[in-house]
Amino acid sequence: MSQFEIPPINTFISWDYVVFAALFFISAGIGIFFAIKERNKTTSADFLVGGKQLTCGPVALSLTASFMSAVTVLGAPSEVYRFGASFSLFFIAYTFVVILTAELFVPVFYKSGITSTYEYLELRFSRVVRYAATIMYIIQTILYTGVVVYAPALALNQVTGFNLWGSVFATGIVCTFYCTLGGLKAVVWTDAFQMVVMVIGFLSVLIEGTIQNGGPTKIWETAMNGSRLDILDFSPDPLQRHTFWTIAVGGTFTWLGIYGVNQSTVQRCISCKTEKHAKLALYLNLVGLWIILVCAVFSGLVMYAHFQGCDPWTAGFISAPDQMMPYFVMTIFSSLPGLPGLFVACAFSGTLSTVAASINALATVTYEDIVKNIFKNISDKKSTWISKGLCVVFGVLCTVMAVVASFMGGVVQAALSIHGMCGGPMLGLFTLGILFPCTNWKGALGGLLTGFVMSFWVGIGGFIYPAPPSKTFPLELRTDECILANVTSNTTELLSTYLPTTLPTTAPSRSLLADNWYSISYLYYSAVGCLSCIIAGLLISFITGREHGRNIKPLLIRPICNLFCFWSDKYKEMCWCGVPHDTEEDFDSKDILHKDINMTPVTEVPTENGYDRDSTRKPPPGYNEAEKSYTNVNVEKVSQM
Repeated sequence: MSQFEIPPINTFISWDYVVFAALFFISAGIGIFFAIKERNKTTSADFLVGGKQLTCGPVALSLTASFMSAVTVLGAPSEVYRFGASFSLFFIAYTFVVILTAELFVPVFYKSGITSTYEYLELRFSRVVRYAATIMYIIQTILYTGVVVYAPALALNQVTGFNLWGSVFATGIVCTFYCTLGGLKAVVWTDAFQMVVMVIGFLSVLIEGTIQNGGPTKIWETAMNGSRLDILDFSPDPLQRHTFWTIAVGGTFTWLGIYGVNQSTVQRCISCKTEKHAKLALYLNLVGLWIILVCAVFSGLVMYAHFQGCDPWTAGFISAPDQMMPYFVMTIFSSLPGLPGLFVACAFSGTLSTVAASINALATVTYEDIVKNIFKNISDKKSTWISKGLCVVFGVLCTVMAVVASFMGGVVQAALSIHGMCGGPMLGLFTLGILFPCTNWKGALGGLLTGFVMSFWVGIGGFIYPAPPSKTFPLELRTDECILANVTSNTTELLSTYLPTTLPTTAPSRSLLADNWYSISYLYYSAVGCLSCIIAGLLISFITGREHGRNIKPLLIRPICNLFCFWSDKYKEMCWCGVPHDTEEDFDSKDILHKDINMTPVTEVPTENGYDRDSTRKPPPGYNEAEKSYTNVNVEKVSQM
């Protein structure tokens, strides 16, 4: 039997710090560049949404970088290493998510002329629903962002010796700096640069790891022999951690809750100069998601080929699975100074892009949903300074949250799941508004609260009572080829060092609830919250009196009845709940945003097939009839709201 000796792991040297520092200096430099370039543009719209004149390319790169955080860079390869390449099936979920976002959600948000996603909720339901969703978004985003900063910094610190608090505070300071100076344009272009760094970092690991482990063919054979390529499991059991259905269906719900109705995504889509650019940015972003996914999956397979006979986690060389990727990098790059710094730059590119997007989104939501509703008649100059001040405040709060996360211990894992558990009910709320015209504000609020209760019930229960190994299916990890320099070769001593001294003879008793409801795959948490919100919202709406279509602007909804009731105009009219929808309607967002949303009913002319609309009416401002698309006219919003 061949033996595998773990080489001593070097810590960071000067060249590694130089490469890593370059990432921060370039990111800060982009913020300074846009601060100088945009110094004559003083409106909050210029600062928060880039004047709504961005193009699809940088927005696509920005979207990809923001949602592929350092948690993905470090966690996804470790996931493949431990559970196999079934993680690659997320390409199906990503595809569905992008198509639904581009064709269902973004057209509604774009045409409605909003800046904050939650403005839509006031236009469609009421101000109460808007405030409830806004507060929940702010709390969960601050919590999640703090953990996104701390968790990868801790993993890198414990393996590479990279300074923990130096990286945490540097991330918070640099992100706050370029967000405050350059606004959304700085965030977008910095994200684009960081996306390139992420890909280069992954490629460097893949190339060097493949060379050291015998080439692609050898790695593929090793992965196949280790059952890492058994990815197609069509079991319908929702309790299994990863199957084709949990990833394709549950993954779609999870990512659609984070992606489709998330302020960070919507804000960048509506900042594009045309609706066509917004959609194209999403589809280009899908290509970026696929690239990052492929890099992460193959990194996991290369890592397994390298450690197939001596798993560092089982052997006790590292203390957590998230440290696998940094440990692997420090092993293969031990004689290549500067390259470990490149990988750390890759990981922190994910962190920087996520944190910057969150800070900008939090500032936008707070200004649009709270500040403008409390303080009226804010001048353009004041609105810009308030927006910049909010960026500083949220930058500090996110950094403080990273410090708080250091005292959470095992709660960090639960905090990371909160983002998914909150995404489901939010997705359900916007789905009620866009797809179901009959939903009233009481149903929306009741559905939102029900969705949160259900998703947090199953999520917290699953954290307290983890699913048994029979449902998670971790694959075999070997340590029989390990050689430890400072431990005798006595097998008994080696085993007693790294294995528990006592093993339970019987499994602890578990309740029926723990074995079923709490053991459901984590990918279904979002689906539970979303479906609970939709079902409860519809029931409450019908009990309290459904919404009348004449009170709803047609561009605020996109009912799916046109797909399922295409054979009957009568059933279409029934599903539209009286909302006029035959042609495009005048819709000037400045006339209804931040005003009383009791809208005047549209004049309807009865015909033999239902209702006809006056065909002489002009299309909405910015609508291009030839391209069937909307264009931002780059007109400053009226500040007297």
